[in-house]
Amino acid sequence: MRIAVVLPRGCTYCPDKANSMETVFRTLSAHSRLRRSVTLICDAGAAAPEDVTMLTVPAGLGRKARNAAVADILTALSPDIVEYHQQLKAASELARQFPNAIHVLYRHTRIKPARHLIAALRYGRRLARFDRLVFVSQAAGREFSADYPRLARRVSAVCNPIDLDAWRGDPQDREKLILFSGRAMKDKGLDLFCTALAQTLDRHLDWRGALMLGDWDKHSDWAGPHVQALDRFGDRVEIVKSASLAEVQTVTRRAAIAVTPSRVREALGLSALEARAAGAALISSGRGGLREASGDHAIYVEVEDDRPLALALNRLVENPEDRLALATAAQQFVAQVHSPSARAAELDSLRETLADRSATNQPIGRPQGFGLMARLLSPPRLQGRG
Repeated sequence: MRIAVVLPRGCTYCPDKANSMETVFRTLSAHSRLRRSVTLICDAGAAAPEDVTMLTVPAGLGRKARNAAVADILTALSPDIVEYHQQLKAASELARQFPNAIHVLYRHTRIKPARHLIAALRYGRRLARFDRLVFVSQAAGREFSADYPRLARRVSAVCNPIDLDAWRGDPQDREKLILFSGRAMKDKGLDLFCTALAQTLDRHLDWRGALMLGDWDKHSDWAGPHVQALDRFGDRVEIVKSASLAEVQTVTRRAAIAVTPSRVREALGLSALEARAAGAALISSGRGGLREASGDHAIYVEVEDDRPLALALNRLVENPEDRLALATAAQQFVAQVHSPSARAAELDSLRETLADRSATNQPIGRPQGFGLMARLLSPPRLQGRG
């Protein structure tokens, strides 16, 4: 079996500059029994990895030019399965060019409901080119199935793994540090965190805060004023903009409390997994896959305003025994439920099942009659979510 994995534009698979989807793939690949069958296709710019065979296309290409370069590689490889990570439009265009392969779209974020009928038809046409849609949580898969019930039989879920050894810290050996790690945007609840953190630091003078902010250049206009409001605390608040993975790991192992106050339905919430693997007690909005990621081992709060978050922070700050119990149980939960070996085995089994069905000409979920897209779709939901 030959498997090609196509990362989206901008991904170089560089370990020092890895984004979340690259980290997920690297973790799964390290524990996959099929890794020798995999060829990774990504942008040039990083040294050749030791864990997987990698072929590159020139960095900085537009969508059409990059797709042409990827198509040349796929033609030479002639893979049985092509696994596209994240980008629907580019992946759909490539899938159309290789009708004899099995095509899998691996989504690290939700596929949001279409805003109107025309968008629903357009998305449905693109989605219909894939034999399988893999989501990183059951919650994200169920949400998609509700929006596109005729495509629901092609939905699978492989939850994100976490390499515990790369993150593990001792829950009993923590600094009095409250952590936010995520993109510097409103959807992630950064403004709520800044306000609740300030209230907590005013009340507890021996505590500090840390903000590990991703995509700062993209969101600095909005995020800047919220972050600047913490300037009055001086060195009691660490702020790292566009933080690297190594920087995030170091700070997460030190923090006693981590906060994931996302306003949106997260596909899963990798930062929540990382915090709990590192040994921090977690406060979470619980939206989307966040509850699936944490189970009973987090404090869940509403995020319509900052008050519930501030109350939860004070509760953990003022109750160290409860904080330690929550962190310890969470770390054990992650080790048992989100281990890389278990998640890699799930993905390998899915790949083998798809290949076996294709080899024996069994249906693998691709609907017939792609032109009749209205039959594939439920009436579009016009409202957004969380």
